[in-house]
Amino acid sequence: MSIVIASFDDSEQAAIDAAFRVAAAGQAVDLPDMPALSRQVFESALRHPMPGRSLRMALATLDDVPVGYFVLYLPQWENVDNASLELVVHPAYRRRGVGRALYEHAVRVLRGQGRKRIIATLVGPLPEGPDRPAVGARFAAALGARPALGEVHRRLVVDGVDHALLDRLLADARERATGYRTVSWQGVTPEEYVADVGYLDSRLVLDSPIGDLVLEPERVDAERVRAIERVLTARGRAAYHCGVVHEASGRLVAWTMIIVVPSVPRHADQQITIVDPAHRGHRLGLLVKIENLRYLLAHEPELHEIDTWNAADNSYMIAINEQLGFRAVDAWTYWQLDL
Repeated sequence: MSIVIASFDDSEQAAIDAAFRVAAAGQAVDLPDMPALSRQVFESALRHPMPGRSLRMALATLDDVPVGYFVLYLPQWENVDNASLELVVHPAYRRRGVGRALYEHAVRVLRGQGRKRIIATLVGPLPEGPDRPAVGARFAAALGARPALGEVHRRLVVDGVDHALLDRLLADARERATGYRTVSWQGVTPEEYVADVGYLDSRLVLDSPIGDLVLEPERVDAERVRAIERVLTARGRAAYHCGVVHEASGRLVAWTMIIVVPSVPRHADQQITIVDPAHRGHRLGLLVKIENLRYLLAHEPELHEIDTWNAADNSYMIAINEQLGFRAVDAWTYWQLDL
């Protein structure tokens, strides 16, 4: 049997189709309780990378049968020594050397690009959660990678939301947030807030736990915010935002975003939530998350569940999420490997 690794780009539809079939088969086995992988979600991510990201892709075949693929995400503006790796082997062809062959090809690509470090995220089980495969962690450890940051994936089931509790939490947050007001929008950020969104987005690495990950903060300005919005539109994502405005200054000082994919209308991903350090202590994080949740539910009647990921030691955001009704599902680990 012969494993062949061939690079491809976003103009090669047959290779993208083959990679999608591998990814869908892998998710069905490894994450059966997650929504089935949407072709539109998979393909649009390859065709429309985030600003400042360059992609390198390769497909593995075994006796001409597609059995695995990788995608390398190469930052171009910050973290230029790093690369993020997504590597998937079809469940029917695991433990045959496919993953190792893909990894070795990826390393050759990265060394040619002058990269020094690989970061990858892998799922694992929680004691009372659903089964999760251990194969990814074993593979990463065998390559010499080390766990650098632990996260916990939590899920909110929309039908289980306790709206009476949210009413009480919201009333308390508003009482603590005198001098602030909320603003909500879909898609494109209003011009008066775009620079503030960039500033808040830039703080993510500074303000969130990153464990032992070697990461530089991203420098997000108004132009980059607009570029991200264009990518989300091209990918077919619907973005719901809520921010908090400090009335005395007119500045947006807290912000959260949830993303829905129209091809998977039952599911949403809670993205960033961040509060300017100068304005903490007023329940602004709780305020924006409740307001945005209700804004989302008012516009997405088919929504069934919302997923979010937090660093395992991010106690502040975890407490807010659990008040809203998010419950732990599984554990995710960022593995880091120096080349």
